[in-house]
This record gives sequence, structure tokens and C-alpha cells, in this order.
Amino acid sequence: MKIIAANAVPASDNDQKTLQIANDAELAEIAASGALKGVERIELSFPKFTDGRAFSQAVLLRRRYGFTGDLRATGDVLIDQLVQMARSGFTSAVLAEGLSADAAERQFTRFSAFYQGDALQPRPLFARESAQEAA
Repeated sequence: MKIIAANAVPASDNDQKTLQIANDAELAEIAASGALKGVERIELSFPKFTDGRAFSQAVLLRRRYGFTGDLRATGDVLIDQLVQMARSGFTSAVLAEGLSADAAERQFTRFSAFYQGDALQPRPLFARESAQEAA
């Protein structure tokens, strides 16, 4: 996952075809309208750390609607949410003001594997291990 400090959003990021989706938006309508075609990055907002609707939106965009571009978390993005964001399908995140990108990167070294499946690896650990043993 690409971690971006709040004050360090690259100017080149504005050149991409970006779609910002509100938390209360109906993804089915957006997908049906064709608005996802040609989009390179979708920004999902966390207006406050207790609002997790963007997690659900990320999973739906990856699994149901097949979005393969950059999914960026914006807003009140805290360090302790980053691992779950990555597992939900986010590929980049802009940290909340005052948080260290270095401290955020260390969060990913704490966990080497996950038992449950996720947006990145849908099969649970036991299924991955049994497939390796069979091979």
C-alpha cells in the first residue's frame, strides 16, 4: 500500500482520471451509468474514524464491479486502520494531518499472514496451504 502524508500529495496525482465517491453513494447506480469506465483512481472518504462505509465500498468495487485501478483512502485515515484498508482493497491512503508516514509503514511489518480471506486473497489460509501441499 502506498502511504502518503497529508501535506505530501504529489501534484502528478491530479493528472490521473479520478472519481471521488461519497459514502452514501449507490455503487450499483454508479457502475450501471458507466462512470467507472476509464477511471484510474477512485477516492473513498473516511469523514471520521468511526465511519467505515468506505471499507464496504472498497470491497464491492474490487469484487463485484471489478475495479482494478488505484483505490485511495482519504479523510480521517488513522495508522491503525491501514492494514484493514489494504485487506479491503485499498492501494493507497492519505494519512490524517499530523501522522507520520514512517510509523504507518511499520504497521505492515507487524502481521505476516491472515487466516481469513480478503479482497486481495479471497481464499482462507487453510485453503492456500492445502493447495500448496497438493502441488
